[in-house]
Amino acid sequence: MVYVQAAYLITEEKTFNREFGNLIPIKDNYPKYVISMTPYMDSSKWEGIIHIPFVEFLKSGFRQ
Repeated sequence: MVYVQAAYLITEEKTFNREFGNLIPIKDNYPKYVISMTPYMDSSKWEGIIHIPFVEFLKSGFRQ
């Protein structure tokens, strides 16, 4: 099982908090991902949640 949150663009702090914040309360050990087309965000982690740029998601086939 994995958790995936998808967003078109994350350009404002309130959008970032909404997209990543939805996954924070989940306290199990399954991976959590946010996928977006935001061009300047890399594959970084925030509070254990991994951001994946949409293009990388398509290239990888979402292999963990």
